Amino acid sequence: MDHLWSPWRYRYVTEGVSEAGCVFCRIAEDPTHDEENLVVMRGRRNFIVLNLYPYANGHCLIVPHAHRATLEDTEAETVQEMAALTQRVEAALRKIYKPDGINIGMNIGRAAGAGVAEHIHMHALPRWFADSNFATVVGETRIVPEELNVTWKRLREALAD
Repeated sequence: MDHLWSPWRYRYVTEGVSEAGCVFCRIAEDPTHDEENLVVMRGRRNFIVLNLYPYANGHCLIVPHAHRATLEDTEAETVQEMAALTQRVEAALRKIYKPDGINIGMNIGRAAGAGVAEHIHMHALPRWFADSNFATVVGETRIVPEELNVTWKRLREALAD
């Protein structure tokens, strides 16, 4: 078995909901650090943030301000705004990255693959035919060529239109 030493992922594994509270709630409550927190846009009930550990450039999360673990426990207005912001993200990703497709979806609960299971969030992830290349398959490595701060600037500008 191969082992990959990646101590930087410890923060991801432990930062979801900890003694310090929910990472998404902390971001929701602090609009003064949006660039540092990679928030590209805020709505009334949701915000759009870059995934800190993206599968590809432009991997966004649409996150409710309210701490809810399921869609059924989320107010209808919040879900409606989440859908509208997801449409805006899709359009911005198509404009900036010209992907061949976009994955949009949610993982609700830890068993479904949610990294932060206690706070729902929608993923929007641009995809290209060549993004499942040999590096991911053979080397179990993802190559993300654009720095997050560059992605943040591009998406923030596109979403401001």
